[in-house]
Amino acid sequence: MHELAATPAWASLAYLISGVLFILALRGLSSPATSRRGNRFGMIGMLIAVATTLILHNTGLVEIGIAIAIGGVIGYVTAQRIAMTAMPQLVAAFHSLVGLAAVLVAGAAFLNPGDFGIVDQATGHILQVSRIEMGLGVAIGAITFSGSIIAFLKLNGNMSGSPIMLPGRHVINLGTLAAILGLIGYFLTDDAQWVFFTITALSFVIGFLLIIPIGGADMPVVVSMLNSYSGWAAAAMGFTLSNTAMIITGALVGSSGAILSYIMCKAMNRGFLSVIAGGFGADAGGAAGGPAKEQRPWKRGSAEDAAYMMKQAESVIIIPGYGMAVSQAQHALREMADTLKKEGVSVKYAIHPVAGRMPGHMNVLLAEANVPYDEVFELEDINSEFAQADVAFIIGANDVVNPAAKTDKSSPIYGMPVFDVDKAKTIFFVKRSMGGVGYAGVDNDVFYMDQTMMLLADAKKMVEDIVKALAH
Repeated sequence: MHELAATPAWASLAYLISGVLFILALRGLSSPATSRRGNRFGMIGMLIAVATTLILHNTGLVEIGIAIAIGGVIGYVTAQRIAMTAMPQLVAAFHSLVGLAAVLVAGAAFLNPGDFGIVDQATGHILQVSRIEMGLGVAIGAITFSGSIIAFLKLNGNMSGSPIMLPGRHVINLGTLAAILGLIGYFLTDDAQWVFFTITALSFVIGFLLIIPIGGADMPVVVSMLNSYSGWAAAAMGFTLSNTAMIITGALVGSSGAILSYIMCKAMNRGFLSVIAGGFGADAGGAAGGPAKEQRPWKRGSAEDAAYMMKQAESVIIIPGYGMAVSQAQHALREMADTLKKEGVSVKYAIHPVAGRMPGHMNVLLAEANVPYDEVFELEDINSEFAQADVAFIIGANDVVNPAAKTDKSSPIYGMPVFDVDKAKTIFFVKRSMGGVGYAGVDNDVFYMDQTMMLLADAKKMVEDIVKALAH
């Protein structure tokens, strides 16, 4: 590897320490109880890595300092203003910036190879190994950027969450990917500008083509997958820059994102390769889910009904979803749970791997409301308990409790593991109106079950009213 041997011993040690801290950060993020410590490890590791790099390359420190200050101000203001409901969009936007950074670094290295120490002194051309790193880095970075932009638009509601199927999309996608790989191979023999910029342009296009066919039900997997892509892009550029910290960090993010995407695909009964290939084999008409079934009989409940039934119950399982995030009901929900626990009711929270719009969305919201970690359970740990539960309290969730995933082969969510809420003695379903459907666009038979009472209102207001009713 070019120039890595010239790295001073102290810098190598500093990068090693930052790498260990990044590993500890990932370990800490594996549990809500240790997530804050994990974040601190990650921040300290990044501080060490950035400081080491700035000291090694003692040039342009004023400009870099100004750039860091501008970025820091933007990040601080964004963190203060962003609503929790917009976190998935924010994550997608951040992924796009990582991808764009990889493209810009690759472009700078290509246009100024001498400054990066990647020129073959015998031929005056870019080193072949650097061309591979550069080609892969710019391709993955461009795919990450354009794909993340589409994910942002879908999550933000600027683009339909339904799959957008282009005619002959599989042929187009495979042809474009083949062209990119072929050009990267050709780049080894000819480092002409047209080759590099064609690779870049086609990669931007394929990122767009891969994400638009993916429907809303698969968006959490997409966010995780793009996170993985951003890591691999950073790792590839780390080789070009001879930066050990970037290689380690990128590999950690890339591999952990890929593992998380695989786990989530299993949780949704989706094929991993199908999703990363852009909804390969998806049914263009599946997302519609048929017409809403409002004409079917259903029962409307009230806050007083819910308060009375839950107060008499022995066990209540709460299933939160995106609707809870939209209404910011997590604090009121915790207050309701605390009140029930004082009455001797067992309260647990059931979290689906893909609840919300990004991995861990519900966990973040419940942690913000200081819900005890030992009351929060994953699907596989709690699903068997619904048969013994007196009440299933569904707040803002839909697709993750939809029995169509188990019975309707034409449904876009068919095969996705869902909570067995239909086995609970009583179901309270909090949603704004009967007219809405889940993000996958399918109606839910749970609405019309004999043991279900629909609590139609803003989730936060409904829970607050239940708390008042419990007090009386």
